[in-house]
Amino acid sequence: MRRIDNMDDIAEGLAALAQADPRLARAIKLAGPVPLRRKPPGYAALTEIILSQMVSKASANALWRKLELAAGEISPAAVLALSDAQLRAAGLSRAKAETVRRVGEAVLGGALDLEHLCGLEGREAIERLTVIKGLGPWTAEVYLLFCAGHPDIFPAGDVALQSAAAHLMGLEVRPQTRVLADLAQDWSPWRGVAARLLWAYYAQAMGRDATPLAS
Repeated sequence: MRRIDNMDDIAEGLAALAQADPRLARAIKLAGPVPLRRKPPGYAALTEIILSQMVSKASANALWRKLELAAGEISPAAVLALSDAQLRAAGLSRAKAETVRRVGEAVLGGALDLEHLCGLEGREAIERLTVIKGLGPWTAEVYLLFCAGHPDIFPAGDVALQSAAAHLMGLEVRPQTRVLADLAQDWSPWRGVAARLLWAYYAQAMGRDATPLAS
Protein backbone atom coordinates (compact mmCIF):
# COMPACT_ATOMS: atom_id res chain seq x y z
CA MET A 1 0.00 0.00 0.00
CA ARG A 2 1.30 3.43 -0.92
CA ARG A 3 1.71 5.65 2.14
CA ILE A 4 1.82 9.36 2.83
CA ASP A 5 5.21 9.45 4.57
CA ASN A 6 6.75 12.80 3.68
CA MET A 7 6.18 16.20 2.11
CA ASP A 8 7.01 14.86 -1.36
CA ASP A 9 4.00 12.56 -1.03
CA ILE A 10 1.85 15.53 0.00
CA ALA A 11 3.08 17.51 -3.03
CA GLU A 12 2.32 14.62 -5.39
CA GLY A 13 -1.16 14.25 -3.96
CA LEU A 14 -1.89 17.97 -4.19
CA ALA A 15 -0.81 18.04 -7.83
CA ALA A 16 -3.15 15.15 -8.64
CA LEU A 17 -6.03 16.75 -6.74
CA ALA A 18 -5.56 20.09 -8.50
CA GLN A 19 -5.95 18.34 -11.81
CA ALA A 20 -8.94 16.30 -10.66
CA ASP A 21 -10.99 19.15 -9.13
CA PRO A 22 -10.70 22.91 -9.87
CA ARG A 23 -12.23 23.66 -6.45
CA LEU A 24 -9.34 21.90 -4.75
CA ALA A 25 -6.91 23.76 -7.02
CA ARG A 26 -8.36 26.99 -5.58
CA ALA A 27 -8.11 25.60 -2.04
CA ILE A 28 -4.42 24.81 -2.62
CA LYS A 29 -3.76 28.46 -3.53
CA LEU A 30 -5.60 29.74 -0.46
CA ALA A 31 -4.65 27.18 2.18
CA GLY A 32 -0.92 27.73 2.43
CA PRO A 33 1.35 24.87 3.50
CA VAL A 34 -0.40 21.53 3.99
CA PRO A 35 1.21 19.78 7.00
CA LEU A 36 2.10 16.10 7.05
CA ARG A 37 1.35 15.57 10.76
CA ARG A 38 2.48 11.94 10.97
CA LYS A 39 2.52 10.33 14.41
CA PRO A 40 4.12 7.07 15.56
CA PRO A 41 1.41 4.39 15.78
CA GLY A 42 0.42 3.08 19.16
CA TYR A 43 -1.64 3.63 22.27
CA ALA A 44 -0.52 7.22 22.91
CA ALA A 45 -1.58 8.43 19.47
CA LEU A 46 -4.93 6.66 19.62
CA THR A 47 -5.55 8.08 23.09
CA GLU A 48 -4.86 11.58 21.76
CA ILE A 49 -7.48 11.02 19.07
CA ILE A 50 -10.00 9.69 21.60
CA LEU A 51 -9.49 12.81 23.72
CA SER A 52 -10.17 14.89 20.59
CA GLN A 53 -13.63 13.39 20.08
CA MET A 54 -16.37 16.04 20.15
CA VAL A 55 -14.26 18.78 21.77
CA SER A 56 -12.21 21.73 20.58
CA LYS A 57 -8.52 21.28 19.89
CA ALA A 58 -7.63 23.46 22.89
CA SER A 59 -9.78 21.29 25.16
CA ALA A 60 -8.25 18.11 23.77
CA ASN A 61 -4.73 19.44 24.35
CA ALA A 62 -5.65 20.34 27.94
CA LEU A 63 -7.04 16.84 28.53
CA TRP A 64 -3.85 15.30 27.17
CA ARG A 65 -1.66 17.36 29.50
CA LYS A 66 -3.77 16.50 32.54
CA LEU A 67 -3.86 12.81 31.71
CA GLU A 68 -0.12 12.69 31.10
CA LEU A 69 0.50 14.45 34.42
CA ALA A 70 -1.78 12.03 36.27
CA ALA A 71 -0.39 8.87 34.63
CA GLY A 72 3.26 9.89 34.28
CA GLU A 73 3.13 8.66 30.68
CA ILE A 74 0.44 7.76 28.19
CA SER A 75 0.79 3.99 28.07
CA PRO A 76 -1.75 1.20 28.57
CA ALA A 77 -0.32 0.14 31.94
CA ALA A 78 -0.01 3.69 33.27
CA VAL A 79 -3.53 4.72 32.28
CA LEU A 80 -5.09 1.47 33.55
CA ALA A 81 -3.43 2.08 36.91
CA LEU A 82 -5.45 5.28 37.37
CA SER A 83 -8.63 5.17 39.44
CA ASP A 84 -12.00 6.50 38.32
CA ALA A 85 -11.45 9.53 40.54
CA GLN A 86 -8.05 10.24 39.00
CA LEU A 87 -9.44 10.01 35.49
CA ARG A 88 -12.28 12.38 36.41
CA ALA A 89 -9.79 14.77 37.97
CA ALA A 90 -7.86 14.72 34.70
CA GLY A 91 -11.03 15.95 33.00
CA LEU A 92 -12.05 12.77 31.18
CA SER A 93 -15.74 12.11 30.77
CA ARG A 94 -16.99 8.70 31.81
CA ALA A 95 -17.25 7.67 28.15
CA LYS A 96 -13.68 8.69 27.32
CA ALA A 97 -12.30 7.12 30.47
CA GLU A 98 -14.00 3.84 29.63
CA THR A 99 -12.75 3.97 26.04
CA VAL A 100 -9.09 4.57 26.87
CA ARG A 101 -9.35 1.73 29.40
CA ARG A 102 -10.92 -0.66 26.88
CA VAL A 103 -8.20 0.14 24.37
CA GLY A 104 -5.50 -0.30 27.00
CA GLU A 105 -6.91 -3.67 28.03
CA ALA A 106 -7.14 -4.81 24.41
CA VAL A 107 -3.54 -3.78 23.72
CA LEU A 108 -2.14 -5.42 26.87
CA GLY A 109 -4.23 -8.53 26.30
CA GLY A 110 -3.03 -8.93 22.74
CA ALA A 111 -6.44 -8.45 21.14
CA LEU A 112 -5.41 -5.16 19.51
CA ASP A 113 -2.08 -4.61 17.75
CA LEU A 114 -2.06 -0.94 16.80
CA GLU A 115 1.19 -1.20 14.84
CA HIS A 116 0.03 -4.20 12.82
CA LEU A 117 -3.23 -2.44 11.96
CA CYS A 118 -1.25 0.18 10.08
CA GLY A 119 -0.27 -2.40 7.48
CA LEU A 120 -3.84 -3.46 6.72
CA GLU A 121 -6.15 -2.12 4.05
CA GLY A 122 -8.39 0.66 5.28
CA ARG A 123 -11.71 -1.17 5.51
CA GLU A 124 -10.27 -4.10 7.46
CA ALA A 125 -8.35 -1.84 9.83
CA ILE A 126 -11.43 0.27 10.50
CA GLU A 127 -13.50 -2.84 11.22
CA ARG A 128 -10.94 -4.10 13.74
CA LEU A 129 -10.78 -0.76 15.55
CA THR A 130 -14.50 -0.09 15.67
CA VAL A 131 -15.17 -3.44 17.33
CA ILE A 132 -14.07 -1.69 20.53
CA LYS A 133 -16.91 0.29 22.09
CA GLY A 134 -16.14 4.00 21.97
CA LEU A 135 -14.06 3.80 18.80
CA GLY A 136 -16.22 5.00 15.93
CA PRO A 137 -15.40 5.49 12.25
CA TRP A 138 -14.02 9.01 12.77
CA THR A 139 -11.53 7.85 15.40
CA ALA A 140 -10.43 4.90 13.29
CA GLU A 141 -10.09 7.00 10.13
CA VAL A 142 -8.05 9.70 11.85
CA TYR A 143 -5.75 7.05 13.33
CA LEU A 144 -5.16 5.51 9.91
CA LEU A 145 -4.55 8.91 8.32
CA PHE A 146 -1.96 10.16 10.77
CA CYS A 147 -0.43 6.99 12.19
CA ALA A 148 -0.54 4.69 9.15
CA GLY A 149 -0.16 7.36 6.48
CA HIS A 150 -3.09 5.82 4.63
CA PRO A 151 -3.41 7.66 1.30
CA ASP A 152 -7.13 7.20 0.66
CA ILE A 153 -8.97 7.70 3.95
CA PHE A 154 -11.34 10.66 4.37
CA PRO A 155 -13.11 11.25 7.74
CA ALA A 156 -16.31 12.64 6.26
CA GLY A 157 -17.89 12.90 9.71
CA ASP A 158 -15.39 15.57 10.78
CA VAL A 159 -17.21 18.86 11.37
CA ALA A 160 -14.23 20.99 10.32
CA LEU A 161 -13.93 19.10 7.02
CA GLN A 162 -17.67 19.56 6.45
CA SER A 163 -17.39 23.28 7.19
CA ALA A 164 -14.35 23.67 4.95
CA ALA A 165 -16.10 21.89 2.08
CA ALA A 166 -19.20 24.07 2.49
CA HIS A 167 -17.11 27.26 2.49
CA LEU A 168 -15.01 26.19 -0.47
CA MET A 169 -17.96 25.02 -2.57
CA GLY A 170 -20.32 27.85 -1.64
CA LEU A 171 -22.86 25.56 0.01
CA GLU A 172 -25.52 27.08 2.27
CA VAL A 173 -25.23 24.32 4.86
CA ARG A 174 -22.53 21.86 5.88
CA PRO A 175 -22.77 18.63 3.90
CA GLN A 176 -23.72 15.70 6.08
CA THR A 177 -21.35 12.76 6.47
CA ARG A 178 -22.75 10.62 3.65
CA VAL A 179 -22.95 13.57 1.25
CA LEU A 180 -19.35 14.61 1.90
CA ALA A 181 -18.18 11.00 1.63
CA ASP A 182 -19.83 10.81 -1.79
CA LEU A 183 -18.19 14.08 -2.86
CA ALA A 184 -14.80 12.83 -1.69
CA GLN A 185 -15.05 9.75 -3.91
CA ASP A 186 -13.88 11.96 -6.78
CA TRP A 187 -10.64 12.65 -4.88
CA SER A 188 -9.61 9.00 -4.66
CA PRO A 189 -6.87 7.68 -4.47
CA TRP A 190 -5.64 10.84 -2.68
CA ARG A 191 -8.43 11.42 -0.19
CA GLY A 192 -5.91 11.41 2.66
CA VAL A 193 -4.21 14.45 1.13
CA ALA A 194 -7.58 16.04 0.35
CA ALA A 195 -8.49 15.80 4.04
CA ARG A 196 -5.22 17.47 5.05
CA LEU A 197 -5.81 20.17 2.43
CA LEU A 198 -9.32 20.93 3.70
CA TRP A 199 -8.10 21.12 7.31
CA ALA A 200 -5.41 23.59 6.17
CA TYR A 201 -8.03 25.52 4.19
CA TYR A 202 -10.29 25.59 7.25
CA ALA A 203 -7.45 27.02 9.36
CA GLN A 204 -7.00 29.87 6.86
CA ALA A 205 -10.69 30.52 6.24
CA MET A 206 -11.88 30.21 9.84
CA GLY A 207 -8.76 31.37 11.64
CA ARG A 208 -8.32 28.29 13.81
CA ASP A 209 -6.60 24.94 13.51
CA ALA A 210 -9.03 22.04 13.81
CA THR A 211 -6.76 19.20 12.67
CA PRO A 212 -7.32 16.42 15.24
CA LEU A 213 -3.66 15.78 16.14
CA ALA A 214 -1.05 18.27 17.26
CA SER A 215 1.96 18.90 15.04
